[in-house]
Amino acid sequence: MSAPAAKLQKTDNGPAMDGSGDHTQEAIEQIDGVQNEIDKLNERASEEILAVEQKYNKERQPLFENRADIVEKIPNFWVTAFVNHPVFTDFLQEEDTEVLQYLTKLSVNEFEDVKSGYKITFTFKPNPYFAETVLEKSFHLNETGEPTSKSTKISWKAGKDLTQKGDNEKGGRKRAVEEPESFFTWFNDNSDSGADELGEVIKDDIWPNPLQYFLQGEADDLDEDGLGDIDEEIEDEEEEDEPDDEEEDEDDN
Repeated sequence: MSAPAAKLQKTDNGPAMDGSGDHTQEAIEQIDGVQNEIDKLNERASEEILAVEQKYNKERQPLFENRADIVEKIPNFWVTAFVNHPVFTDFLQEEDTEVLQYLTKLSVNEFEDVKSGYKITFTFKPNPYFAETVLEKSFHLNETGEPTSKSTKISWKAGKDLTQKGDNEKGGRKRAVEEPESFFTWFNDNSDSGADELGEVIKDDIWPNPLQYFLQGEADDLDEDGLGDIDEEIEDEEEEDEPDDEEEDEDDN
């Protein structure tokens, strides 16, 4: 609900509205009453929208599961979709993409109360980088309403920890140039859950329709190669349609 309407205060320059303060105060109180009704209606709308979202989340689940089964038949589906995404690709280093080639399944599950949070699950084939086959990161609201997150602690195999590459020492000295952070540092960072860009990108953009990003590379290839071929075909057709100058001169004679 909106805050109580504040009474008009006199200022050093005299009455607030040149003697019309009483009428203005009455109008403000009326507006505040209407605003309270609007707030109540908005609260009801939010509750009904939440109920509808919960209903359709349940109906989407069998479709998501069916899609996941089909996706597993396509090699490197998820890493391709990630690399082609204009935001997600900025989080990936070359070694990250090598690890993500072992990723076979991605899922996003919103909690029953969709406003309270969601969980992202990465499922991997056994790989030479870490012991786990499932990595998770969940986002939720704590008892005070503050956003928090927790994630799987990755058990890296010897010499394979990508999150420590920038801190490795070589020849007794740290590397002169600091390397970009690995995508997998995301699982270590639970400090600012309310501004987790990567989690939001996965949940709201990639997860609803990953196929568009998987196919993005093919579309770019078509733009670069296919359209060029089409232009060449058009030019060839135009040259064939142009009359030969020598034949025209013979006809004139």
